[in-house]
Formats: sequence, structure tokens, C-alpha cells
Amino acid sequence: MFKYKCLNPIAKVGLDLFSDEYERVEEFAEADAVLVRSASVHDLELPDTLEAIARAGAGVNNIPLDKCAEKGIVVFNTPGANANGVKELVIAGMLLAARDVIGGINWVQKEKENPDITKATEKAKKAFAGNEIEGKTLGIIGLGAIGVKVANAATHLGMNVLGYDPYISVDAAWNLSRSIKHIKKVEDIYSECDYITIHVPLTDGTRQMINQDAIDMMKDDVVVLNFSRDTLVDEDAMLSALENGKVKRYVTDFPNPKVANAKGVLVIPHLGASTEESEDNCAVMAVKELVDYMENGNINNSVNYPSCNMGVCSSVSRVAINHRNVKNMLGQFTNMLAEADVNITNMVNKSKGDYAYTLLDLETGVNKEVIDKLRAVDGVLKVRVIKK
Repeated sequence: MFKYKCLNPIAKVGLDLFSDEYERVEEFAEADAVLVRSASVHDLELPDTLEAIARAGAGVNNIPLDKCAEKGIVVFNTPGANANGVKELVIAGMLLAARDVIGGINWVQKEKENPDITKATEKAKKAFAGNEIEGKTLGIIGLGAIGVKVANAATHLGMNVLGYDPYISVDAAWNLSRSIKHIKKVEDIYSECDYITIHVPLTDGTRQMINQDAIDMMKDDVVVLNFSRDTLVDEDAMLSALENGKVKRYVTDFPNPKVANAKGVLVIPHLGASTEESEDNCAVMAVKELVDYMENGNINNSVNYPSCNMGVCSSVSRVAINHRNVKNMLGQFTNMLAEADVNITNMVNKSKGDYAYTLLDLETGVNKEVIDKLRAVDGVLKVRVIKK
């Protein structure tokens, strides 16, 4: 029996995928697996029994990745599961920035008691006139699941689309419309585009990448959209650019006191993935990742351990080992099993940065003494018997 804990409400369509072998518990300390959306895990004591955490979403800033890796806890996310919901809001953000729809709606609300509102509308509407996005140039920084969907949608709206991503995956490249121009230098995105939207993860290398230098390279009256992370943008530089007219609009999905009342900023209350469909997709993907890991030892979409997949566990025994990525680990594992007269029928070892993961299918079962020896190897963080 596996025990799981939900730190946030998780869509029922996902939780229904758990079989009778899974029990939902209320205490974090009892959990073998955890599902989370926005709740912070940083201040929680990670129990020794915890095997995995699945984030029903893409960002994992609320999870202590290194701390989890050191305890052999695999952290999953759900890349692409909410991509369509974010894509649609990015398109809406461009339209709201191009035409002052919000200003017009607010004017109607103020004038709703005016008996001559129909006549007044014809005079007032000039103040809310804007531009069309057809024929304009959109620059997309980051061509992951969301960036590709935004790019393809924008071409159907008649926009010229430039995409920048030095690490674009093969799958993303295949899904990208052939009419999208792949840019090799991000500076060309800054200098050529009327609209710029950013879709990259937050790292030390991307933090405040939209800074004063980047803004100085942009066209006058550019619109910048940020539906990834607020700290990708130097907001002081952005507010200054809005004040002096360099930037026409800044659209962000991340409210804070600095931008909430700033002129020229359209602030959306973090609604990018807040659709019923996105929440369902994330829940389903997260639960499937946990089930495959708990029952088969397979790792898909982990952010702190390598991908590793040996399919459904059909061998007599399968052992999973989370360990540091150092030399001679495999040699020690195989020698110990050989000394115990245990034959390995299949084996996969993968590494990611400082950490590695090994799956071993065995011809016979292994006793506690062998498992304890494996756990005692210097650099081993966790040993789990998937099937005895």
C-alpha cells in the first residue's frame, strides 16, 4: 500500500487514477508520495519515507530541489500540461495591450447611469482606439511547450513571428510552423519586434534578462509580455521605460506592489494556467508520473534526477538506487549482487548533474542483507525494492 498526500487541492480526474493500492493521508510525515501545486515545501521536514514529489505545473520554485535530491526524493513537474491555457492568455494579453479594451470597459462602468450613454460613447471611444496585431512582428524568447503554441497561434493571426531558443528540443522544432523564423541572437528579437513575449525557466542565467540593456535595444512603443516568472524582468528598468515612453505596455501575470498601480502595466492575477482544462491535465500527468515511479521505478519529467525508463516491471525483482554521480558506483553494485549469487537480467544507469539513478532487474529476489549493503555504499542516497 502506497500513501500519498496532497498539499493543495488536486483535480479529481487525476486522483481517480490512483488504484486501491494507494491511500490518501493527511499527515505529510506519513507520505510516500506528495502532490503539490503552489504550496511551499521549503520549510517542511522531509520524512525518510518520502520517495517522490510531483508538482502539478511547470515551475518548481516552491520545492527545495537540492535538498530533495540529497535525500533521494525525485521531484517531478508536468511540462506542457498547461501550455494551451497559458498560450490563450498570452494572445489575450497582446490584444489587450494593442487595444484599450479595459479602459473602454471601465469608462462604460462609470457612465452606466448616464441616460445619454449611447451618444456619449461615440465621442468617448476615440480615447480607447488602438492598433491591430495583424502584420506586426512578435518575438518569442523560449520555444518550449508554451512558446511553440504561442508562435503557431500568432501566425494564424497574421503576425510575423521570430523565435529564439538556443536549446530548442527536437520535438519542439518538429511542432513549430515552418513560417516562423528561428533567430540565433536574442538581440535581434529586441531590435526587430513590436511585441516580445518571454517563455524561459528562471535560472541564474535568465534572472532579469529583460534589463536596461535589453530594453535599450528594443523598438520604441514595444509591448513586453511576461507569463513565465516576474524576476525574469528588471521591473525598475521596465517602469522607467514605460515612464519615458520607450515601452508602450508591459503585460505581466505576476502582481506585486511595484507593478500593481504602475502606469502602462497590465497586471493579471496569475491566471496563466488557471483553467479547468489545465488543472485537469496537470493532475493527470502528475499522478501518472508518481504511479510509474512508485510501481515501476521509472522517472519521466524529473527536475532533479535523470529520465530513466525500463517499462513495466515484469521481472522477478527490480531494485532502484538513487545515488551521487561519481565513478565506480555500478561496479560496486554489480559486485555485491554477484557475491550474493544474484544475476542481473537488465540494467539502466542515467545521470543528471551531481546525481544518478540506476534500475536493476534481477533473476531472483534479494534479501535484506544485500539491500543493506547497497545502502551502505558511499554515495548511495536511497535504495528501493520495487518488486521483491
